[in-house]
Amino acid sequence: MSSSLHHPHSERSLAAAAGLTVFAAVMLLIAGFLDIFRGISAIVHDTVYVNTPHYVYAFNLTGWGWIHLLLGIAAVMVGIGLFKVSTWARVLGIVIAALLVIANFLFLPYYPLWSIVVIAVCGFVIWALCIVRNDV
Repeated sequence: MSSSLHHPHSERSLAAAAGLTVFAAVMLLIAGFLDIFRGISAIVHDTVYVNTPHYVYAFNLTGWGWIHLLLGIAAVMVGIGLFKVSTWARVLGIVIAALLVIANFLFLPYYPLWSIVVIAVCGFVIWALCIVRNDV
C-alpha cells in the first residue's frame, strides 16, 4: 500500500499558474508583434500617426519607430521564453511589459487609442506574471 498525498486544491493552483503564464506569454507575443508592426510603420513614415508640434517628449517619428521595433522584438523573444516556463523570462517579461507601458504612454499624442490598448494589455501581462509564484 502506497500512501501518496493528493491535494486537488494544489493541482488547481498549479493549473492556474500554468494558465496565467500561457496567458501572459500570448499577450506579450501579441503586444510584441503589434509593436514591431507599429515600429516599421513609423520608420517608413506612415500617415497614420499624428504629428505633434509642441510635445515635451518629441522624437522624430523614425526615432519612435526604432524604439517600438526594438521593444517589440524583445517582447516576442521573452514571450517565447515564457512558454518554456523560465524564471528569466518571467522577470524579463515584467520588465519588457513595463517598458512597453512607458513607451506607449510617451507615444500617446501620436496614436492615443492604440497606445491605451497596449498599455492595458501590458498591465494584464504584468499582473499575470506577478500574481503566481510557483509554475508547473
